Amino acid sequence: MNKTIYFLSGLGADERMFQFLDLPNYTLKHIRWIEPINFQESIETYAIRLLEQIEGENPVIVGLSFGGMVAMEIAKQIPVRKIILIASAKTQSEIPFYYKILGKMQINKILPVNLLKKVNVITYWFFGVTEEKEKKLLKSVIENTSSSFLRWAIDKILNWKNTTLHPNLKHIHGTWDKILPLRFIKADTIVQKGGHLMTLNKSKEISKEILDFLQ
Repeated sequence: MNKTIYFLSGLGADERMFQFLDLPNYTLKHIRWIEPINFQESIETYAIRLLEQIEGENPVIVGLSFGGMVAMEIAKQIPVRKIILIASAKTQSEIPFYYKILGKMQINKILPVNLLKKVNVITYWFFGVTEEKEKKLLKSVIENTSSSFLRWAIDKILNWKNTTLHPNLKHIHGTWDKILPLRFIKADTIVQKGGHLMTLNKSKEISKEILDFLQ
């Protein structure tokens, strides 16, 4: 059996979001975000271009936040053995209605990118990070995210249309997620006091859930 797990991090983030996971006997590979061809590129086309980073057949993919949404799109392009979503959404029905309203109003297209990349106490509250090292990591991730990728990805989130579910999927979600509140989500596993970046501060619980699902 293939013991490789592919990871897709959150919007603009990287493998540091998974640094505390403990998954012995598995090889962890991280799919890197690439620049969209242009603002109009579909999330489906983008997912196809990411396939170059996946080797072998029937991969296992773990997606955090926006990475989970992209994982769902990848699974529509190639056979995927298992998908694990963390603090993410499976279909358009799990995207909060107020995000959809913003998408229809195209608010994201007129907001200055610099404003979207401002980090403050409200940002930390939304993402559920309290430790200083977590705040520094989140600040670094947001400030270093490509502006064109950020604007493109936000648009895809607000206007996501997926209705396809994968037959072998596990969805892990936290009770304290403020970006994608639990009341909109049909989760398989609920992590008490888990925020949007619970891979950082709930890593033991997340690791156990991943291992249990894979075994």
